[in-house]
Amino acid sequence: MAASVLALAVALLLGASSRVDHGAAAAPVSEEGLQVTYGSTVKLMHEKTKVRLHSHDVAYGSGSGQQSVTGFPEIDDSNSYWIVRPTLDSSAKQGEAIETGSIIRLQHMRTRRWLHSHLHASPLSGNLEVSCFGGDGQSDTGDYWRLEIEGKDKVWKRDQKVRLRHVDTGGYLHSHNKKYNRLGGGQQEVCGVRDKRAENIWSTAEGVYLPVDERK
Repeated sequence: MAASVLALAVALLLGASSRVDHGAAAAPVSEEGLQVTYGSTVKLMHEKTKVRLHSHDVAYGSGSGQQSVTGFPEIDDSNSYWIVRPTLDSSAKQGEAIETGSIIRLQHMRTRRWLHSHLHASPLSGNLEVSCFGGDGQSDTGDYWRLEIEGKDKVWKRDQKVRLRHVDTGGYLHSHNKKYNRLGGGQQEVCGVRDKRAENIWSTAEGVYLPVDERK
């Protein structure tokens, strides 16, 4: 496990978009067709505005007061990496492919908190608040998101258009051009909305994509 974590950290520092095997050195491969597997560390890009899903240790000044989640326009910010994890009761293993309809969790790499939502109102639009909450030993169903792949493909791949629907609230992960005044860098609101819109489509971009583990 320690070797795997080290390999991931080194690859991220080098800005790699390569496959990383367990305990092995990263080897560059073609990015086309890379699958998003459990354990992959990725950035999620908002299709409409091209910001990356982002968080850092700054709390909301309203609502839940939990760690804020925003859309960040800079590509090379390390606070925009998320680790794709299975749910607490899942038997899925690291390196397994993820099919449409799967329920996943996204763990913020830097702060170790989980992408979370609930019925608190989001600060700018009054939609469902999206936050980061918990940690390595603290997670609940408020961290569960159902993957919905656009189109006919059944397995999640890099650059594929997807929606993430929050299990508890039914809200889709959403962003728009509403900007925060108190946060620098042109950060915009990320929230949840219950209806399908063009503004709740995302795709995976930069990251470390673990190879598919074919062993069963």
